Amino acid sequence: QVQLVESGGGLVQAGGSLSLSCAVSGRTFSNYVMGWFRQAPGKEREFVAAITGSGGQTYYADSVKGRFTISRENDKNTVYLQMNSLKPEDTAVYSCAADDRGSYTVRSGVANFWGQGTQVTVSS
Repeated sequence: QVQLVESGGGLVQAGGSLSLSCAVSGRTFSNYVMGWFRQAPGKEREFVAAITGSGGQTYYADSVKGRFTISRENDKNTVYLQMNSLKPEDTAVYSCAADDRGSYTVRSGVANFWGQGTQVTVSS
């Protein structure tokens, strides 16, 4: 069983930055494509970013491209999401996801393993 635990959410003013972490336990971390998703109140969950097992390829939603950076440290079993130039519309619960079936599976939102999420609130 793979377990994911997010941390690093909080309240920040527009234009500010936050860094999220997702610690993973259970199996060989480097086998897993990792992703970040978010869900705002009253909206569907949406893809934010993903990174392959080696870290060699990354994917971003257009809404965060150029502002957010996904990265991973395989020796620490952790994936990160650095969020800069935050906007009020970035307010959401952010969750990480993991799957060993490839990046398309993760980006499609059907990963096998999910964390509980961490709240990010951006004030205007």
